[in-house]
Amino acid sequence: MASTTIDIDTELSAVNNILGAIGQSPITTLNFDNPEISFIFNLLRDANVDTQAEGWHFNTEKHVTFSKDANGKIAIGNDILSMDLHDNQARRTYNLVRRNGFLYDKQDHTDVFTTDLDLDVVRLYNFEDLPIVFRRYITYRASRQAATQLVANPNLVKLLQGQESLARASLMEYECNQ
Repeated sequence: MASTTIDIDTELSAVNNILGAIGQSPITTLNFDNPEISFIFNLLRDANVDTQAEGWHFNTEKHVTFSKDANGKIAIGNDILSMDLHDNQARRTYNLVRRNGFLYDKQDHTDVFTTDLDLDVVRLYNFEDLPIVFRRYITYRASRQAATQLVANPNLVKLLQGQESLARASLMEYECNQ
């Protein structure tokens, strides 16, 4: 018996869900020359970043070693949404932020470190790599934002807020089970 695979909750399907929620026709490709598609994709991307920035079980890692380069600098990629030295809350030996792609210590006013550092990080993952409950929540969140900004229909916004709230509840249940 052959199995059927269906690609669900890709960025394209999410954009189509958002378009459908606001009464627009679906698309076959993400064409950013179309300003409405570009706007909706940006809403999806922003909802993705904002949701992941909260820090969840799937995107939070403890004790990640970041190594200094030959100049003593520690590169921090754009996939890192937040970071802190492990156990820094208790000892507060550094006040770390990202500046110009590198770790910077606001306490000692330097981006040069003498040792590698063990950080706790919140990472940003691609939409397709998220657990499905997160993809659904992000899509509903972006749908509500699209309806709020593009459609003058308060009843539609209220309906989409309800879907977003149910998706958030599912997301929280998933998180608690992890």
